[in-house]
Amino acid sequence: MSELPEETGDERVDAVLARLGDLAERPVGEHVAVFEQAFSGLEAALGSVDGQMGDQ
Repeated sequence: MSELPEETGDERVDAVLARLGDLAERPVGEHVAVFEQAFSGLEAALGSVDGQMGDQ
């Protein structure tokens, strides 16, 4: 697996990446739930950026 960046500059994205970084320590059966949470978190972060861009 590739190296994850230490920081992205967005706390929400950094938190998602930190959870993904813990996958190796989790049982495979828990991976789907972690990916679903990651997707939801990234989608929310992107949605808030889209909302900010529309306000300009």
